[in-house]
Amino acid sequence: MKPVIGLVPLVDYQKDSYWMLPGYMKGIQKAGGLPVMLPLEAEPEDLSDLSRHLDGFLFTGGHDVSPEMYHEETQPFCGEICPERDRFEMRLFAQALKDRKPVLGICRGIQLINVLMGGTLYQDLPKQHPSCIEHHGQPPYDRPVHSIHIEKGTPLYRLCGGEMHVNSYHHQAIRTLAPGLRKMAEAADGIIEAVYHPDFAFLWGVQFHPEFSWQRDAHCQLIFDEFVRNCRSR
Repeated sequence: MKPVIGLVPLVDYQKDSYWMLPGYMKGIQKAGGLPVMLPLEAEPEDLSDLSRHLDGFLFTGGHDVSPEMYHEETQPFCGEICPERDRFEMRLFAQALKDRKPVLGICRGIQLINVLMGGTLYQDLPKQHPSCIEHHGQPPYDRPVHSIHIEKGTPLYRLCGGEMHVNSYHHQAIRTLAPGLRKMAEAADGIIEAVYHPDFAFLWGVQFHPEFSWQRDAHCQLIFDEFVRNCRSR
């Protein structure tokens, strides 16, 4: 059977809706997985049932992570926050770790993983970490805008080699890396672009957007492939 992978939905307050970028689902489907969108309003006692029926979890992009989660005041340059996502993802991530389920975090996802494991974020890169590197690209979003250096000996290096050219669409990023997480890649300005946790079979986060680039960039599809492979092997 195909591994079934739960995806955290994005939230549109203006339309009062949950939604999903198709690239998240299509990248997983191409890798041989079956993606399903999760309910943000799931009760805490439902999470163990969700985890029992699912083979892995993808934490998607979207709203800024609340600075309250890493014990900082929210600055005026912080973006819109989604409290229901913060609450749901905090519980879901704890359940996924408890059950040793594979986890992939993309954009907000890598930031959330870092925060929930004890790290902090830049609330706004232009204000707190000015750089000549373009981290907030313009359409088309599958277009690479900067390169990243991949650390030797990391899982991403074994998968993709020492360098990738990536798309980018974010204004927050990892500031202090959480205990236990290991850096896999960084941009030339020092911004962390990928992490993993060596104590778990698959706990990865990437700051760039394979959901936009999976068709044109084989490395991005390889990330989905590796995630789904680990979900299948459970």
